[in-house]
Amino acid sequence: MNEVKFLAEFTERIKTTDKAYLLVYKKGTGVSDCAFSALQEAAKAVKTNNIFFVDAPANPEIHKHYGVTSAPSLLIFEKGQLKDMVKGCHDTQFYKQLFENAVFQQKVQNNQQQKSVTVYSTPSCPWCNTLKSFLRKNGIAFSDIDVSRDQEAARQMVAATGQQGVPQANIGGEWVVGFDQQRIKRLLNIQTQ
Repeated sequence: MNEVKFLAEFTERIKTTDKAYLLVYKKGTGVSDCAFSALQEAAKAVKTNNIFFVDAPANPEIHKHYGVTSAPSLLIFEKGQLKDMVKGCHDTQFYKQLFENAVFQQKVQNNQQQKSVTVYSTPSCPWCNTLKSFLRKNGIAFSDIDVSRDQEAARQMVAATGQQGVPQANIGGEWVVGFDQQRIKRLLNIQTQ
C-alpha cells in the first residue's frame, strides 16, 4: 500500500490506471484502524500496486477534494475518476474480492450483453452496500447514484417507483426496490451454486 502525501501527485499517478483505491481514514480510531488492517491484508493477498491510503487529519486537502465526510471510506477510481465509495470497516475477504473483481464483467452466458445497472443509494444505508457488494461479487458493472447528493435523481427515482427508500436499482429499464436478490439474479441471469 502506498501513502498519499499530496493530492496532485496522487491524481497524476492514478490517471492512467484502470483501477485504483484510496482509503481515507483517521489513524488511531477503532473503525479506521480496522479498515486499514483488513485492507493491508487484502492488498498483500492480491499483490497490486494501486492501493493507497491517507490519514485524513494529516492531509485534509484530499478528503475535502473528493467530498469524503466520514472515515474510513474506500474511494474507487477508474482512469483517475472517482466511481464509487465504500464506507466503514469490512473484513479482509470483502476487500480481497473487491480487488479480484476489479474489472467488473458479468460472467456472460451465450454471448449476451449485460443489461445496464444503476443503483440508487445513500452512504449510510447498509442494504445499499449489501446490494453493491453482491453486484461486485458477481462481476456486474453498475453506476451508483447517491440520492442524498443528487436531488434530481432522487425525484426521478420516486416518480418512477413511488418509493423513497433505498436501495433501488434500475436493471435494463426494470426497477427493483430494496435488495430483492432473487429478482436481481433473474434479471441479470446470475447463476450461483
